[in-house]
Amino acid sequence: MLFQATTELAAAATVNTSTTANVGAPITAYWPVMIFFVVAVAFPILPVVLGRFLRPAKWGKAKMRPYECGIDPKTDAHSRFTVRYYIVAMLFLIFDVETIFLLPWAIIFMGEDFSFTKFALIEMFVFIGILIVGYYYAWRKGALEWA
Repeated sequence: MLFQATTELAAAATVNTSTTANVGAPITAYWPVMIFFVVAVAFPILPVVLGRFLRPAKWGKAKMRPYECGIDPKTDAHSRFTVRYYIVAMLFLIFDVETIFLLPWAIIFMGEDFSFTKFALIEMFVFIGILIVGYYYAWRKGALEWA
């Protein structure tokens, strides 16, 4: 949309040099972006505001109790987890975020320049090797064991 509006402006300027172009200001090309931004802001805020006004405001002791799958809670909400839970969570985050780098590599690897793609291929094998060494280290240290 933006490219189309700027192309029309450029074409009108070259064809009609004596009269002004009647396409509109360049800001009109940004209307779809502005509308998208307004919808993106209103989409999460509108249900919260509507829910605030439409829900019943009846508070009670039974309603304020914690709800866990229909079973009455037996322990405090602040119970402790083992350290292994957090280690597995951190390992997942680290290796999951690092695998995101595979997509740009795959896009670059599809290029025409063979010397650069050969370099990218070697670099990716080094990257995957580091990931495998990290998984092996975590496995040997017992970080992936639950018991």
